[in-house]
Amino acid sequence: MKKVVAFPNAFAISGVFAMTVLTLTGLLSTANTAAAQWACPAGFEGQTLSVYNWTTYIAEDTIGNFEELCSVEVIYDTFPSDSDMLARIRQGNPGYDIVVPSQETVELMIAEDLLEPLNFDNIPNFANIIGDFKNPAYDPDNAFTVPYQWGTIGIGYNTNAFDEPITSWQDMFTHDGPVSWIDDNRGIIGIALVILGYDPNTSNPDEVNEARDFLIDNGANVTYINQDDGQEVLVRGEADVVVEYNGDIFQIIDECACDDYAYVLPEEGTIYWVDTLAVPVDAPNQALAEVFIDYVLDAQVGADISNYTAYASPNAQAIDDGLIEESMLTNPGIYPSDEILANLFTIVSNAEMEQLYNDAWDEIRILIGQ
Repeated sequence: MKKVVAFPNAFAISGVFAMTVLTLTGLLSTANTAAAQWACPAGFEGQTLSVYNWTTYIAEDTIGNFEELCSVEVIYDTFPSDSDMLARIRQGNPGYDIVVPSQETVELMIAEDLLEPLNFDNIPNFANIIGDFKNPAYDPDNAFTVPYQWGTIGIGYNTNAFDEPITSWQDMFTHDGPVSWIDDNRGIIGIALVILGYDPNTSNPDEVNEARDFLIDNGANVTYINQDDGQEVLVRGEADVVVEYNGDIFQIIDECACDDYAYVLPEEGTIYWVDTLAVPVDAPNQALAEVFIDYVLDAQVGADISNYTAYASPNAQAIDDGLIEESMLTNPGIYPSDEILANLFTIVSNAEMEQLYNDAWDEIRILIGQ
């Protein structure tokens, strides 16, 4: 298996267990305007930067601070999934300077010449990045990307709907109540493959089809495929259980300041991921994009983003300087221990298998919940 970070091999699983975090009250701080210690290079005044990012994935004043520091305007759009972003860029970049692909999508975009090489002379704060996140297999020498945030996909649930804590994917599959899965074909199919004892990145069509059938057979309680808004589905009471990104669940736990919600990394294993900052092909303003990347990699700016979003930071300087909330650093749902990391896997792109996975997911979406 390809390793993005220096984590233990996901198949060397021993002492398998589940970890539930019930509260994160008071951990999500608002962004620190003192982040203005970062200095914008001269010469960008009056220019425009266009950013295309995931939803709920940046601090409240990250963009405003950058606009003020550089005297520029930022156009900020969001997408619900990697596939949506990739489809849009494949059709021809409509004017974005920054995109935020996950590691498996980075590989596809590099192979299809959809990313511009980065000029690291404009990104000195790359030195702040943890060494294990540098020179990853998905982008050797970080020629096209820098790490932005990292985290996991797991189960978020309403604790009031269960007599006992959830510990496994099986608890979700057998729940007698509404469930929502995230719209992530490789992620959800990868989880099924691991449950069945296969490589989550298999190139065997029979194994992919078996995982497809497993999900169809175990998806009768699925009432909604969420577009990275599973946390809102949970809050609205439309599902008791959702498959979601860890930070999204911790955000609603903090907002309610209650014990009504929890996040679990299921005992069978689940996904960890790394999201990146990249410049798409034909970006109108690559120079300003690289300045923005340097700004995000500033220790204080990076810490503000992670403290607000409740995702883990790859910024060593932010951690070493004590800028990340201590209660976050010690929360295994955000910064998993080595023991937990040993039970996680990452998704590897495979252009030859992309259509098979897409077709399997389309069939799953049609047939689940019936």
